[in-house]
Amino acid sequence: MLTRIAVAVVLAPLFLGVLLAPDPIWLAVVLAFICAMASFELLRATGVAHHNGMYVFTALSAAAIPLGYWLGWGDVVTQVAALFLMVSLFLTAIRLYGGEKEINFGDLLVCLFGGLLIPLFLSALIQLKCLEHGSFLVLLPVICAFLTDVGAYFVGVFLGKHRGITKVSPNKSVEGYLGGLASGALFMLLYGLVLGRFAGLEVSMPIMALYGVLGSAITELGDLSFSFVKRQYGIKDYGTLLPGHGGMLDRFDSMVFAAPLLALLVHLIPAF
Repeated sequence: MLTRIAVAVVLAPLFLGVLLAPDPIWLAVVLAFICAMASFELLRATGVAHHNGMYVFTALSAAAIPLGYWLGWGDVVTQVAALFLMVSLFLTAIRLYGGEKEINFGDLLVCLFGGLLIPLFLSALIQLKCLEHGSFLVLLPVICAFLTDVGAYFVGVFLGKHRGITKVSPNKSVEGYLGGLASGALFMLLYGLVLGRFAGLEVSMPIMALYGVLGSAITELGDLSFSFVKRQYGIKDYGTLLPGHGGMLDRFDSMVFAAPLLALLVHLIPAF
């Protein structure tokens, strides 16, 4: 636990600084690295062979998409990355078909998930950053993803009694899940109060509460979804890059779900 807390204390301010930096280029560069690493960790965890270059194509696609959204060409770059990845993967699969290193269709789907869907969803952070009041909006999914996890973790550790409600994460408790929902919603409301008091914004607290509840719920679904993949392949963590937290994908798994949902909610029902 101490290692986990220490790493969070060091990295959280750094990531916050990137989010709040005036120029979105820093966020785009960091997300490009995160997406490339996450795709690599996913391919390694699921056993997709690395000797055939598929992880290189996947990582390049994953890194390109956030940079495309920063440039304002998000849709175009995503289509180009998708076409590049499809062509590269299927050419490799066709070339190796019938040999010892034959690639199956499941491997291709894993590459497409890691090289397209993960970076596309995480790029919602850049879309939020580039909006009016973007420096405030980009923190919405961060509050949901990280503080929901924090609340669920500590409530589960100290108050969790009813465990095993899902075999995907048997050590997690009902109390932990409820604590995560409460934590995400509470901190979202506190964030709304801070924006109204210090940023001079007119904030709708009911909508902020809705952001918190829905964001926390999908955050916990995201965590369970990527835990499901880990259980399927018999691994504990996706990597070891972040001591106490696992790999990059272990840390940003719930953000893959939270970022696009909050971006959608901001578009449909803006709170400020």
